[in-house]
Amino acid sequence: MKTRLFNIQSVLLLAAFCCFLACKEQKEKQVEPEPLVQYEESASVLPIDKLKLPEGFKIEVFADSIDGARSMAMGENGTLFVGTRNENKVYAIQDRDKDFRADRVVVIDTTLEMPNGIAYNNGSLYVAEVGRLLRYDNIESQLDSMPKPTVVYDDYPTEFHHGWKYIAFGPDEKLYVPVGAPCNICDSTVTDKRFASITRMDPDGSNREIYAHGVRNTVGFTWHPETKEMYFTDNGRDMLGDDIPPCELNRVTEAGQHFGYPFCHGGVVKDPEYGDQRPCSDFIAPVQALGAHVAPLGVKFYTGNMFPEKYKNFAFIAEHGSWNRSKKVGYKISLVQLEDGKSVAYDTFLEGWLDEESQERFGRPVDLLFLADGSLLISDDFGDAIYRVTYEGEQLASN
Repeated sequence: MKTRLFNIQSVLLLAAFCCFLACKEQKEKQVEPEPLVQYEESASVLPIDKLKLPEGFKIEVFADSIDGARSMAMGENGTLFVGTRNENKVYAIQDRDKDFRADRVVVIDTTLEMPNGIAYNNGSLYVAEVGRLLRYDNIESQLDSMPKPTVVYDDYPTEFHHGWKYIAFGPDEKLYVPVGAPCNICDSTVTDKRFASITRMDPDGSNREIYAHGVRNTVGFTWHPETKEMYFTDNGRDMLGDDIPPCELNRVTEAGQHFGYPFCHGGVVKDPEYGDQRPCSDFIAPVQALGAHVAPLGVKFYTGNMFPEKYKNFAFIAEHGSWNRSKKVGYKISLVQLEDGKSVAYDTFLEGWLDEESQERFGRPVDLLFLADGSLLISDDFGDAIYRVTYEGEQLASN
C-alpha cells in the first residue's frame, strides 16, 4: 500500500513540475528582447557655444550619446556608420526625417576588438579590428536583423599598441589598411615588414602589398580630388620633450616610398636611438610639419559648394590633442592650403574644445566627413558626439 501511495505522489509531483516548466517557457516566449540602443532626439548638454569658427560658420550637434565615436563612413542610402576604439562597438546612425539631427541609432556589434576602422563600398560595410577585417554585406537593408559578417582576412599583426586601424577605399578601388608600429620607437620591421606601413589590397583581401613604409601611426588618410595622390597624417614619437618631433601631413606620389620612421621624424629630426643608421635625406619629408603632439587623425579635402570658394581643396585635419605634454595642444580642426602639392599655409579653422587657461577639455575631434550638401561632420570620442558644421554667410545666399 505504501509503495502504491509513493508512486501516486511521484506522478503528481512530476506532473506539477512539468506544468511549471511549460508555464515558465510560455512566459519567457512572451518577453520581447530590448533594443540595444534606445535613442531619443533631445537637446545636447555639450557646451558648443565655446567652439570658435570663422565668421559665417555655425556648429550644431548631429548626434550625441555615441560612446567613443571615431571613424565615420556614409552608406549610399544615408546611414552614417561610426567605429570606436575602446568601446568595441560599431554604430549605424540615421536621420530619417532629414532635419540634420540623428533620430535613430543601431548598434551593429558589441563584441569587436578595437573596431576603429570602417569603410563603405558597393553596399558593404568593412570593419577593421586589430588583426582581422570583416565585411557586412547589404548592410543598410539588414540593420534590424544583422547576419554574421564575412571574414575578409584574419592574419594581420595582433599587437594592440597602435593596433587600431583607419581604413578607406582609394580611387583605384583598393582598400588601404595601415599597420602601426607596436611601440613608441623601435625598428619593428625586422620582425614583420608590415609594421609601420600602409598596406593595400583588393576588396576581397587578395593581392595585398605594402604601399608606404616608415609610417609610425596613421589614423587618417584621403586622396587629393584632382591629383588622386594619397595624403595621410602621422603621429610623431613621444618622450623627446614638449616641442619635438612634429606630427606630420604626408603626400604619397608613388608606391614604395619611405617616410622616415624610426630613423627620422618630421623630415629633419634625427632619432636619438636610430638616427645614425640612415640620414633624413633618405626619406620623403612631410608636406606640412604639424605641431608636436597635436595627434592629427582624420584628414579630408573640401570639394563641396556650401563653404566659401577659398576653402576648395583645402585639407581639413582633426587634431585629437596631446596626452603627454606639460601644456596641452591640439584639440581643434586645422587647415592646410596646398599649391602644386606643397603647403603654403597651416591655420586653425575650429577650436574651443580645450580651455587654454584651465587646461580642461570637453571634446577631442577624431574624424571628418563632408556631406552631399557641403556641410562637415566631426566625430568626438571624448564628448561622445557627432557635430555638423555649416556655412550661413552671404556666399550661401548668393549661390
